[in-house]
Amino acid sequence: MTILLYDLVGADPARPFSPHCWKAKMALAHKGLPFRAVPTRFLDVPGVEGGVSKTVPVIRDGERVVADSFEIALYLEEAYPDRPTLFGGEGGKAMARLIERWSQLTLHPYLGMASVMDLHDMQDTPNRAYFRENREAVRYKKPLEEAAATREPGLAAFRASLEPLRSMLTFQPWIGGQSPLFADYIVFSALQWVRIGSPFAYLAEDDPVKEWFGRCLDLHDALGAKAPAAA
Repeated sequence: MTILLYDLVGADPARPFSPHCWKAKMALAHKGLPFRAVPTRFLDVPGVEGGVSKTVPVIRDGERVVADSFEIALYLEEAYPDRPTLFGGEGGKAMARLIERWSQLTLHPYLGMASVMDLHDMQDTPNRAYFRENREAVRYKKPLEEAAATREPGLAAFRASLEPLRSMLTFQPWIGGQSPLFADYIVFSALQWVRIGSPFAYLAEDDPVKEWFGRCLDLHDALGAKAPAAA
């Protein structure tokens, strides 16, 4: 049975941009599970599966509905133990929790501000109004234009924050070791968010993280690369 994945999109359904939905997508692909993405805009989310969650991703697997990208990965690991592991055991789950917190607290704040106007502009008219109101009132407490103005001044510090990942890549090809695990998809999805949403060059061309990201784009029959990058 094909799993349904409610996937956040803007005006163009071919450019699903949510980092959290990308985590779920990569987890499903890693497990080799067939799924169908259901394009979902911000204002559609309250109607997803009877309002089960305030955010997406949400999946429906038969009678089971699961929300939240990390919970989806945990569910898939438990429900499909015979398929490739997302964590490699309890230690891998603990590691992924650390990577998730690092991504949310270090990567997302800068990347979100750096791409906020581009993300705003890729919504249709009603969702653009929602996006502005929500982000200004809840997340940034300032006009989107003021938030976006921090991206150039903050770029050097953001690139420096990736040094632990760069250093790790001198020892092993993936965060998961010799092959990718869910921890890789967490960081990949944060970078994919900006690749799809904004043309801003947040990584230097010679950054080893860029090379790792390119390898992530090619995983699972180039699932990530098939989504068009922002022009």
